[in-house]
Amino acid sequence: MKHRIVVLGAGYAGAYAAGNLARRLSPADTEITVVNAAPDFVERMRLHQLASGQDLTVRKLADVFAGTGVRVRLAHVTGIDPERRTVTVTPTAATTGGGGALREGGTRTDELAYDTLLYALGSSVAHHGVPGAAEYAYDVAGRASALRLRERIAALGAGGTVLVVGEGLTGIETATELAESRPDLTIALAARGELGAWLSPKARRHLRQAFDRLGITVHEHTAVEAVEPTRAIAAGGTPLPADVTVWSAGFAVHPLAAAAGLEVAETGRIVVDRTMRSVSHPDVYAAGDSAHAIGDNGRPLPMSCASAGFTTMQATAAIIARLTGGEVPTVGLKYYGNHISLGRRDAIFQMVGGDVRSKTWYLGGRTAARLKAGVLKGAGWNIAHPTSGMPKRRRRLTTAPTPDRTDRTDRTDRTDRTDVRVAA
Repeated sequence: MKHRIVVLGAGYAGAYAAGNLARRLSPADTEITVVNAAPDFVERMRLHQLASGQDLTVRKLADVFAGTGVRVRLAHVTGIDPERRTVTVTPTAATTGGGGALREGGTRTDELAYDTLLYALGSSVAHHGVPGAAEYAYDVAGRASALRLRERIAALGAGGTVLVVGEGLTGIETATELAESRPDLTIALAARGELGAWLSPKARRHLRQAFDRLGITVHEHTAVEAVEPTRAIAAGGTPLPADVTVWSAGFAVHPLAAAAGLEVAETGRIVVDRTMRSVSHPDVYAAGDSAHAIGDNGRPLPMSCASAGFTTMQATAAIIARLTGGEVPTVGLKYYGNHISLGRRDAIFQMVGGDVRSKTWYLGGRTAARLKAGVLKGAGWNIAHPTSGMPKRRRRLTTAPTPDRTDRTDRTDRTDRTDVRVAA
C-alpha cells in the first residue's frame, strides 16, 4: 500500500511542500493529497495590492499540480483525529454533491486517512474581541476579504476616509498602497505605539517621509477599542472618522490543532521540534504560520513569509529523509529582517541581528521596491512550477506504512469525487 501524505492548506507553505514532496518521492510508493478550501493559490503577500484595485495573476491549483500526481481536494478542514490518523473535511459549496457522511443539520462530511500529515493552514485576522471589529471592519488576510475591501474602496468618492488599524507590516503596506492608488481619499493609520518603532533610526525616518509624501495621517499611541459603521473609537472615547476601517492589528491561527489534542503554544500554534515534527504526535508536521518553531537564535520564529519558507524546507526535508532512510538534514532557521512595501515605487528592507534588533543598515527606495517585487515574483514562480528541477530518479521509500492500519483511504462515494487527480 502507498504511504499517504496529506497536506492541509495550499498557501505558500502548503503548496510549496506538496510540490517538493512530489518532486522528490516516487509515485510508486506515495500518494500526496492537498486539501484547500479555495481552488486557487492565493498570493497573500500581495493582497493589499488586490484591495487597492490592482489585478493579480490567478493560479488554479489544478493547473499548478497538473502532471505531478498530486491530488487536490477542495474542502474545509473541520477536524483531525491524530490517534486514528484521519482528517474530517467538508467539501466546498462548489463541489458538494452526493456521497459522504452527514453531520447534524445535513452538512456533508468526508474523512481522509493519512500516514504523514503536514499541517499548513496558516493564520487569519485576529479581532482580539474588539466590539464591532468583526462586523464593520475589513481586512486583507484572505482573497475574499481583500476583494470585499476592493469593492468598498472603489465605491468611495473623493474625500472618503479610510482608517487602517495596526502599525505592523500589513498595516503599513495597506495604508501606503491605498494612499498611492487613491490620492483623492483621506488615509489614516492608528498605531498602538510609535510608527516603525522596531526599525533603525534611518529606516524609521524613511518610513515617516513616505507617509508624509503620501499624505497619510498617523495616530500614534492610539488603541482602537471599538469599530462602528462610520468611525472607530479610541481609548478614552476619542472618535476617529472612517468611512472604511481596515483591521490589520494581528493574526491568529485556527483552534483546530488544539482541539485535536496536538500540543500547542499559548498562541495555538503547533509546538514542533527542530525538524518541524509535532512534539506530541510524530506523524504530524507543521510549517508556516501554524508552526511554533524555535529559530537558530533561540526565539520563536515570527509569522512571516520568510519563516514559512524555512519551516517548509525543513519539514519536507525531514519527511523525505525519514521515509527514504536518509539522514535528516538541518535547514537554517534564521530571521533576517523585514521587507516592507511602501506603494509600488518605494520600500524598506531592514536587516535584524540574532537578538531580532534592527541593524543600523537598511535598504530603501526604488531599489528595495524592485528587490521585493523580485522576491514576490520568485515565490509565485516556484509555486506555479512545482516540478521545476524534477530529479530524473525520484527516491523510493524504505519505511513501510503502518501494518495494522485499516484501509480508510477516503470514506467517500467514489462516484462523486470532489478532488482533482492529475496524472503523473
